Amino acid sequence: MQEGRSSLSRMKFTVSGGNSPEIPLDFDYQATTPCAPEVVEVMKPYWNDFWGNASNRQTRAGTQASAATSLAREKLANCLNVKPDRLIFTSGATEANNLALLGHARAKALKLGKPGHLITVSTEHHSVRDPLRQLQREGFSLTELMPNSQGILSAEKLSQAFKNDTILVSVMFANNEIGVVQPLAELQELCHKRGIILHTDAAQAFGQLNIDFHQLGADLLTISAHKIYGPKGIGALVMRENVPILPLQWGGGQEQGFRPGTLALPLIVGFAKAAELSINNLMERQTRLRFLRDQLWEGLQQKIPALIINGTLENRLATNLNFTVLGIRGHRLHRALRPFLNCSSGSACSNGEPSHVLKAIGRTSKEAESSLRLSLGRETTIEQVNKAIDIITKVVLDLRKA
Repeated sequence: MQEGRSSLSRMKFTVSGGNSPEIPLDFDYQATTPCAPEVVEVMKPYWNDFWGNASNRQTRAGTQASAATSLAREKLANCLNVKPDRLIFTSGATEANNLALLGHARAKALKLGKPGHLITVSTEHHSVRDPLRQLQREGFSLTELMPNSQGILSAEKLSQAFKNDTILVSVMFANNEIGVVQPLAELQELCHKRGIILHTDAAQAFGQLNIDFHQLGADLLTISAHKIYGPKGIGALVMRENVPILPLQWGGGQEQGFRPGTLALPLIVGFAKAAELSINNLMERQTRLRFLRDQLWEGLQQKIPALIINGTLENRLATNLNFTVLGIRGHRLHRALRPFLNCSSGSACSNGEPSHVLKAIGRTSKEAESSLRLSLGRETTIEQVNKAIDIITKVVLDLRKA
């Protein structure tokens, strides 16, 4: 045991791009991303020079702020092929998910005179699961469907879950832990045949998959800026017309009354710029990242026995790799990797608990704890991939010997 630790402590890794040996390699881009330089630059004037309140059009500063907000909203809407007035800015994906789920379910219950039935998937992010469970406490019934062993929800399973009073289905577009992409086209067709609203959390998919809101078919869609090299603290809910929503807070009437409060102009401007950057050369970038991801997985498989991939590799984000390392305790694995590699065992919002996503696809708590989520970013290079393979290989093999 002591020998294994000392050999790890002597590891010296250099990273291309000028990183010093003390800086761990970054493979945790699904948790968050750095602001792109272009995003930082476009936000600069709106912190001090153009600091007006977009809701106050009685002043020149307010008019300028309002115009900048409208332009940013239009740019972001163009990235999704949606009308600008269908975008409701929020503080992030969590608030957008809450507004979509709580807002629509309560509005529908008010219209019908009683709570209805809700459906989701057991692998959803906590910002979807927790609002739905709150609705359950308010009298709504809730069905959480288990995906198959590859993390995919089949249209057949969803169809079997419908009830006469089903009013809302929420299925994440691309999973934040295992990266699998759900067959939304099939699911939305089932929902719309029955007049059921479909919500999708697309925070991980936006900027990685080509999203046309109308072609996608969802009625409510959640996006976030900090997953696409934009600022933290800003997201949006995209709403199809005539979808009833009750606000979660009141006062001021901003965002058509759905989300009142002074708009964060610098963040909105940065969000729009990040969105534009994310769709530029999207397919070329994804092809490169998929190649790097596959190289990473192939290299690890060649050097380390007893690895299990989590989720399908076919319908998956190009930047995601999630696998279980058998024969090692999870806390030892992550502690040994931490000085050299930024990665995780699951969601950034899991508070250290074993991943409910991995448990849902059949992993035990012990296996979930000894799993790694490696997520690549735009800056990831083949040199970093090869270095990550070396780091993980040495750590795993040393720990297995100890």
